Amino acid sequence: MAPTLPSLDVRRLRSYVFRLPLFTRTVLLFVIVFWILELQKVWNVVQWGALIPKEVNLGTMYRLNTYPLIHRNFLHALFNTLALIPLLERFEAEHGTLLSGAMFAGPLSTLPAAAYLLVERGILRQNTALLGASIWVFVLLGVEGIKAYKANPHFAISTYRIPTWTTPLVILLFTTALIPNTSLLGHLGSVGVGYLYGLGYLKILAPPEKVLRWIEGKLNLLGRLPHYVSIDQKTYGRYGVLPTTSNPSLSAGGEGSVQMPYIGSAPTILALRKDPRLLKIPPYLSALCIVIGIVWLFLLPFNEYSRHTYISENALLPGQVHTYFGGSEQNVFNAYKHEVQSLLGKDPEVIAAQLSNILRSVGLKAATQKYHYEAAGNVHSGENAYAVLHAPRGDATEAIVLVAAWTNMDGEPNQSGVALALTLARYFKRWSLWSKDIIVLITSDSKAGPQAWVDAYHDEHSPDSADPLQLKSGALQGVVVVDNALDHRFESLHIVYDGINGQLPNLDLFNSAVAIASGQMGIGVSLQRMWKHGDSYRERLQTMLRGMVSQGLGHASGPHSSFIPYHVDAITLQAVGHGWQDEMAMGRCVESTFRSLNNLLEHFHQSFFFYLLMQANRFVSIGTYLPSAMLVAVNFTIMAIALWIQSGRPPKRRAGSATVDMKESEVEVVRKEGMVALVPTADLAIVERQLFLPVALVVAFHFLGAVPLYVFNNTQQEALAPTLVFFAYANVVLPTLLAIIISGFTTLSSHRLILLQCFSLLLLGMFLATLATLNFSLAFLIGLLAAPLSFVGIAMSADNGDAPPKLGTLRKIISNVLLHLLSPPVVVLALCKIFGADTGATLAEAAFGWKVSGLRTQVVVCCVWWPAWLIGAVIVSPGL
Repeated sequence: MAPTLPSLDVRRLRSYVFRLPLFTRTVLLFVIVFWILELQKVWNVVQWGALIPKEVNLGTMYRLNTYPLIHRNFLHALFNTLALIPLLERFEAEHGTLLSGAMFAGPLSTLPAAAYLLVERGILRQNTALLGASIWVFVLLGVEGIKAYKANPHFAISTYRIPTWTTPLVILLFTTALIPNTSLLGHLGSVGVGYLYGLGYLKILAPPEKVLRWIEGKLNLLGRLPHYVSIDQKTYGRYGVLPTTSNPSLSAGGEGSVQMPYIGSAPTILALRKDPRLLKIPPYLSALCIVIGIVWLFLLPFNEYSRHTYISENALLPGQVHTYFGGSEQNVFNAYKHEVQSLLGKDPEVIAAQLSNILRSVGLKAATQKYHYEAAGNVHSGENAYAVLHAPRGDATEAIVLVAAWTNMDGEPNQSGVALALTLARYFKRWSLWSKDIIVLITSDSKAGPQAWVDAYHDEHSPDSADPLQLKSGALQGVVVVDNALDHRFESLHIVYDGINGQLPNLDLFNSAVAIASGQMGIGVSLQRMWKHGDSYRERLQTMLRGMVSQGLGHASGPHSSFIPYHVDAITLQAVGHGWQDEMAMGRCVESTFRSLNNLLEHFHQSFFFYLLMQANRFVSIGTYLPSAMLVAVNFTIMAIALWIQSGRPPKRRAGSATVDMKESEVEVVRKEGMVALVPTADLAIVERQLFLPVALVVAFHFLGAVPLYVFNNTQQEALAPTLVFFAYANVVLPTLLAIIISGFTTLSSHRLILLQCFSLLLLGMFLATLATLNFSLAFLIGLLAAPLSFVGIAMSADNGDAPPKLGTLRKIISNVLLHLLSPPVVVLALCKIFGADTGATLAEAAFGWKVSGLRTQVVVCCVWWPAWLIGAVIVSPGL
């Protein structure tokens, strides 16, 4: 008979753990003990026992044996142990405890270590530490690969025959590609040692069998040590004898008889998918994905998971030029600042005209642009002034933009910033080294003005909202915004880099600004309003979370944000604090940054566009942080698949219909591919899924999200806060009202509700997984807030029948309270209260972003999150 799948039973798992052989238990104990010792700070266990090439000498040869038992952290130890235990248990069962201990304490540990030291220290001259039980995992995989090759040399994929011994190498490549900080060299040496052992070349290093038998007999190890496996693979009480059937009549031997398992025994492959215990796993697996996703995020600030920033584009050469801005330019700056101060409080038209005249007076071509936007009942109008400095060595195909807003994001007059921009325009005109045009742009504000100008520059503006530009240049290569509203010397530069909808500038631009400010000019750099950063774990985590919140909101964080959606990399340099740095120092930073941008041979492309910054010199790339959001998103998909399986199961039989002695008509013998099973006839019934109503309701609920999307984007600012409060109260009764209305037209049976929740979670998981690649922070935050939707609603053990669902009173109360506390309007109100933000102003900002900047956060909230929440609330509503 073909082998059956193991039953998904906790008792069997516990039995497996309790029956682990002695050496496997010992290794597991040592791994746990060393991990516990790593929690204390007095003795550095990793430094003591890891295989560090430069630390290996005659006095530290013990490292060749201790390094597989020591791990960097809990997750490292957990995953290595889970991979090692089944392989090591099988090896010990085949070779015995004594031989296993001798081999793993000897050649199977020291040979991979020697190979690693030879290449790492002798050839590459590096000093990368090696540690972790994954070394033994790949040794055992190599042994198993040779055994599989001897039994079955090839497996076929289409028309290709692939040797089975390559399986460990494939696993090695996938592990190296998917898991950060893995040692390709160490694992490769381990696989090689495993191959040699499997081929028999290392048997000469094993202790003689006669010696091992003499030791076993002399010390009576088989009788004294529990779970000990002898050389003859014998152990007392290790393998129990389990009955294959509970019905003797079905297993009676006889001519022509067929051995068949009874229904109550371990299920076969045919019966496993009908096993109701299978649906008990997805909720725990879903919760595990959420927990691992959160833990993954909190591990990112550690050095092992983040990287030091670096410049990828060699042509930038940041900080390599001598800057000349200063000296007499201080007098020019003071004169321009006096001009700017004289214009404070005047109309935007007067300010733009005067600034244009100043730009023309230094020999630049200048023009103005008017704009007018209306959003949430507020009018955003003004007039931009800009000028173009044509590059003496260029052909007007590329340009760099210097921006200074008349008022910054806090509404303060940017006096020093505008004066510095005018001074730099005059200064740049005197140089003949520019290979790219320089555009000087002074906007009336920090949001609408830059958006109107960049839209018109790319001919994407509305003629009713913004005038076309009279002057243009080539493709924009980079933008630097100057923000200095201080009337005194500053301490450091705060670099703002977040764009619309969570888009970010190329990391090379940010790194160049940091290298110039902190390295060349000696000016401190901060980000995400972390004015003091000690580079501790807490401060790194706080900076990263602040960046995630800003990215998740997707709003404009400065004048630079309007340029990023057009693939123009931009940052804002903001002067903060009280210190001894003056405007000339800030001007030299801008000059050096422009000199670096002037060196660019092509558009920024070498470095990262998706990253999380946790300090000015440390970041995490998308390949490291993306799994956390994907794990949160995949929990919805797991539950959707489980609900789909549940919807295909037949309704439960009523109590009393089954008898102890099954009649022949109630069971059916199923034979397939050599497997035989007795399956209840009811379990073989085909259940037709009623798809139309659940699909139609899911589509209707998602289209219903257009209503709050329209309302909140077209309401006056003073009415936005009351509207949100009304919407929050309406959400309390709306699910019950919708459930009553739908029930009046058709029956919302358990089967239909299971499918309704299935399709809702499937769409939510798909949306969030896709969104995570574009706006990781928004996908992660929405996924966490929507996580309860996976666990409320119809229970996995519910009947898949045509009758209405019967949820327990306590379950229904807890589900309703939890969902209404995490409804989108309640979350928005709570966040505004926690962070001290005005609700009306926040929603007005969102409405402005929707109409002017192309903000799409509202679409995710109103058309993805809220419909999924509404469906979950309808399923548990009192109206059903």
